[in-house]
Amino acid sequence: MKFVDTATIEVHAGDGGKGCASFRREKFVPRGGPDGGDGGNGGDVVARSDPRLTTLQDYRYRRHYQGESGTHGKGGNKDGASGKDVILRIPPGTVVYDDVTGAVLADLVSDDEELIVARGGHGGRGNTHFATATRRAPDFAERGRPGEQRMLRLELKALADVGLVGLPNAGKSTLLSVMSKARPKVADYPFTTLVPNLGIVDLEQYRSCVMADLPGLIEGAHQGKGLGDQFLRHVERTRALIFMLECTSDDPSDDLRLLRKELGEHEPALLEKSWIAVLTKTDTLTGDDLPTLAGAEEARAVFGISSVAHTGLDRVRRELLLILNSEFDTAESESDSRERFRIHLPDTPAEDDD
Repeated sequence: MKFVDTATIEVHAGDGGKGCASFRREKFVPRGGPDGGDGGNGGDVVARSDPRLTTLQDYRYRRHYQGESGTHGKGGNKDGASGKDVILRIPPGTVVYDDVTGAVLADLVSDDEELIVARGGHGGRGNTHFATATRRAPDFAERGRPGEQRMLRLELKALADVGLVGLPNAGKSTLLSVMSKARPKVADYPFTTLVPNLGIVDLEQYRSCVMADLPGLIEGAHQGKGLGDQFLRHVERTRALIFMLECTSDDPSDDLRLLRKELGEHEPALLEKSWIAVLTKTDTLTGDDLPTLAGAEEARAVFGISSVAHTGLDRVRRELLLILNSEFDTAESESDSRERFRIHLPDTPAEDDD
């Protein structure tokens, strides 16, 4: 399945049905009075997070979604049926934006969360609602309200605890493949990783975490160079980062500076995350000394690893456990106490009928 993490769609909720203007006419029942039923409400368009989905691919091929309109009211005080809702199933971690205003409508992180992205129109009232002591035979009814229309932008952000950040060919995919059962593409040329890859890494104390291997960054990535900011959004949800630097690079310190700069230009809050610096491919060194790494004073740890020789990987696990241990407990307690709910957008003020 092709990985698609952005999509723009148009949604139109169902229109409300018309109210009925009718009068009761039965034998031996003079002046029966109004008996027009109400129109049914239009169906909503609802976005729902589905844990079985991992991509927005379906929304690349179908761009318009229409809720069912309510049926019209009938005589005999028979109300029209409400229209059926349209359910947009999206993977957890998807942010829903109003594409016109840029406003964030919802961030569907948990499974089976729902958001009404377009409200169906209210059905019109039948003429029974307009009878008064001085107007006993109203011959009119309300029209149904039109359903809301919106242009939506969907952006999927990977749900991972740890993000691997590095230049192309820094060894990110290799590390993920040896620490988890994920099998990302590994090759000796740049940009072998074209989409984020996720893997579950076992830590100590029966803990585990989700690690994300992200496509390599180059200078100017936040401006769209290389794979650009297509995948930088996937770093935003991580709790910790691992900056992977080739120990054989001409200047690993400069590589670290470049990576930190690109993340900060994309989203300054990324620089506040806990992080460790890892010098990769130490099996290729001729000596035992690692190159000096300047600019890593804020790192939780700096050490070397070799994914091929499987050296230093236990140190990675221990450092991740130290960083994530307290956050795991906090996240679990919040998740347990968080109820599944349906989010409603504020009501749109209705215009008066002419």
